[in-house]
Amino acid sequence: MSAPAGPVRVAVVDDEELVRIGLTAIISTAPDLTVVGEAADGAAVPPLLARTRPDVVLMDVRMPAIDGLQATRHALATAAHPPRILIITTFEHDEYVYAALRAGASGFLLKRARPAEVLAAIRVVAAGESLLFPAAIRRLAAAYGSRTPPADLTDREAEVLRLMARGLSNAEIAERLVLGVQTVKTHVGNVLAKLGARDRTQAVIAAYESGFVSPS
Repeated sequence: MSAPAGPVRVAVVDDEELVRIGLTAIISTAPDLTVVGEAADGAAVPPLLARTRPDVVLMDVRMPAIDGLQATRHALATAAHPPRILIITTFEHDEYVYAALRAGASGFLLKRARPAEVLAAIRVVAAGESLLFPAAIRRLAAAYGSRTPPADLTDREAEVLRLMARGLSNAEIAERLVLGVQTVKTHVGNVLAKLGARDRTQAVIAAYESGFVSPS
């Protein structure tokens, strides 16, 4: 997914009105971002997406009727223009957060994050990257993972996956391995295809679950 041509369109989904107001106020300070809609429950997400076509959705993980996990799965599977989804949560060590990442969310953001961190996170996922916190994902995988075997990767693909798991971007991987960025993009695409992963976050989760990548 490439970065949007104009301002990044953001939707905010949270059952706490104060959280929605706060996030909307933060996003509104950035000229390159715009809030196009809000919802208080996962049940309202499908019509919200159809009406506003956001690039990024900030999705609360725990909501009363339909939670963020169900809403994420449904949005990514059925939306005509699936958005990038950032899970917003109070606790990073949450089975719901981990399940949402496995379902295709691009990352997660803690509700105590500073305004600058919120804006940076939205820009990262809007640009097509994944918001990775390797240490947190490793702990989540250890607690909730299924220990599936790794795919049959080439040596170079394995090297790229290890660097992805450390949170490096394509440009950083290219610099580390002395490769062109386009070559790295090709390797990343091959890794995702072999792992059956939607994006980098799912690939990194698979790497940790399998034991292919472990703490250094």
